[in-house]
Amino acid sequence: MAATGSAAALAGPERHGGDAAQRFAMVIDLRKCIGCQACTVACSTENQIPIGKFRTIVSQYDVRDVKSGAVESFTLPRLCNHCDNPPCVPVCPVQATYQQKDGKVLIDADRCVGCGYCVEACPYDARFINPLTQTADKCTFCTHRVEAGLLPACVETCTGGARNFGDVKDPRSTVSKLLAEYKDEIKVLRPEMGTSPHVYYIGLDPRFEGRVQGQAALWAGAESEEEKS
Repeated sequence: MAATGSAAALAGPERHGGDAAQRFAMVIDLRKCIGCQACTVACSTENQIPIGKFRTIVSQYDVRDVKSGAVESFTLPRLCNHCDNPPCVPVCPVQATYQQKDGKVLIDADRCVGCGYCVEACPYDARFINPLTQTADKCTFCTHRVEAGLLPACVETCTGGARNFGDVKDPRSTVSKLLAEYKDEIKVLRPEMGTSPHVYYIGLDPRFEGRVQGQAALWAGAESEEEKS
């Protein structure tokens, strides 16, 4: 699953907030994702994200085999990975970015100075500077909803049931059952970074484990194409 080891050196300040008895994660079944962008819209509406900025997107790719010319289409939901060794935490000069005991990586907007160090440190391109607040912004796993006993907005509105969220420390949770059932197939993005991400994928093409560029096609007129042999 997630890579560990060298990233231990990335450990930042002591975790605070949340319940250490829990560890939240998301499992995305790409076999069920239809690229409808309902999750993107739900997230933007729930969290009042400025137009043109996203806490989660579904990148869409047309991949052409340079030898045969055959084209395959792929969808890849992307968001903050709420890593166990988040590189965004130790680079924050004012400790605005922090990690709760339950694993969620959050931002204290009152402390954030908008320097962008965390944006550059994130290997998943999951952060941005909010043009309205001039502070760092990203997916929070909808912590305000989770604390109220609800699912993240993107999970609740996923029409294909591709997104699954829950506590990996609870063996009865859906995510725990999926991780156990597909333990030999589960993949994460950029495992070589050693961040121990907690967004897992079922059915991820190995070519997409690394850093790739794609378009959130709902918002862009042109399609993105990655040529791979």
